Amino acid sequence: MEYNYKEIMAAFNIYSRLAAKGYEYREEIREYMIDDKVRELVHAFAHEVDCTIITAGEYIYMVPKVTTSPFHITNDELKRRYLPYKQQKNLYIYLMYVTIIILFGEFYDSYQSLEPTRDFLSLDNWLREVNSFIDALEEVDKEELRKIEKEMGYNWISILEEWNAMDDIREGVRSQDGRTNSRVSFLRTVKSFLEDQGLINDIGNDEIELTEKSKTIIQKYYMDYELNRGILDFMYSIEREGRENKDASHI
Repeated sequence: MEYNYKEIMAAFNIYSRLAAKGYEYREEIREYMIDDKVRELVHAFAHEVDCTIITAGEYIYMVPKVTTSPFHITNDELKRRYLPYKQQKNLYIYLMYVTIIILFGEFYDSYQSLEPTRDFLSLDNWLREVNSFIDALEEVDKEELRKIEKEMGYNWISILEEWNAMDDIREGVRSQDGRTNSRVSFLRTVKSFLEDQGLINDIGNDEIELTEKSKTIIQKYYMDYELNRGILDFMYSIEREGRENKDASHI
C-alpha cells in the first residue's frame, strides 16, 4: 500500500502524541479513527517499538507488548517509583504481579469469563483472596513446588515466605501507609501502581473498579495462557485444590 506525504505526517503526529503520553482522546486524533491508511501507519510505527494500539472507551492507548520495548517500565524504575527501600528487589515485583493476577481474576471469575462478573472489589476481599492463594500454595509439596519453579521461572517458595513474613494487620486499615510492613500496605502499593497506569479507579470506601483500558488489556493479553506461561492455570488450579481440600476437611 502506498502512502502520501499528508498521510505519513498525520500518522507520525498521532504516534508521537501516543508515545509522549501513552494515550490520547479519540476526538483529538480523529484521523486515526476514520482513515484506514493513517491507522495502519500508526500501528506500523508502534510495532517498530514493540507496542500495540488499543481503543478503550474515549481513549486510544499505546501499550508495550514485551519487556524489551523502550516504553515498558523497567524493573528498576518500578522499584524506585513504587516500592519502599527494603522491598526494592525483583521478588517483590513478582509478588506484585501475583496480586494483580488475583485482583483481575476476581473481576473475571478466575479468568473463566470474557466479561467482568462484578463491578467493584474491596481491598479486604482482595486481601482475603491473596491470603487464600498463599494458604493453598503452602499445601503443595516443597519438592513439587521447586520443580514448578524451574518450569515457570517463578520463585514461588520465596513469594510464599515473604508474604507470610508480612504482618497480617486488619484493624485500622486506613491508617496504614507504605512504611508499614504489612500485607495491606503492600496491596496499597500495588493499587497505587495500577491507578497510575490507568488500570483501576478508586471509587471510595476502599473499593476498586476496573477501567476500560484494563478491560481491553485483560481480554487481549491476560487471557492468553501461552503469553502468561501457564501462570493463570497454575495459580487457579492451586487455589481450586486448596478450596476443595478445605471443604473435604469439614466432612
